[in-house]
Amino acid sequence: MIKIAVTSVLVDDQAKALRFYTEVLGFVKRKDLAAGAYRWLTVASAAAPDGVELVLEPDAHPAAKAFKKAMFADEIPAASFAVDDIQAEYERLKTLGVKFRSKPTQAGPVTVALFDDTCGNLIQIAQG
Repeated sequence: MIKIAVTSVLVDDQAKALRFYTEVLGFVKRKDLAAGAYRWLTVASAAAPDGVELVLEPDAHPAAKAFKKAMFADEIPAASFAVDDIQAEYERLKTLGVKFRSKPTQAGPVTVALFDDTCGNLIQIAQG
């Protein structure tokens, strides 16, 4: 059986990303190890701290920067995170200064909202 252990999001600044993903989104830091000029830096959901880890991966490779820019321009989320109450989470994040691209919107069987993670990505929250 295969399961997801680690996935990543490309970020322009690991320290800024760590602050946003922990202090704003509420993730918990799992690993922070030196890795050359960068860090092996992971976070996980506070609801499942021993679950899937999200690597805050430096976007230092030129292809990564071009990819991120195109995805952002086309409003394609780099990641999607599940929430139990999207309206409450939308309001909580707005009060913390998160800049949303869309309000919670029904999309078939789910409701989604899209925001800027301040690190060069659009992130989606989803309920349903």
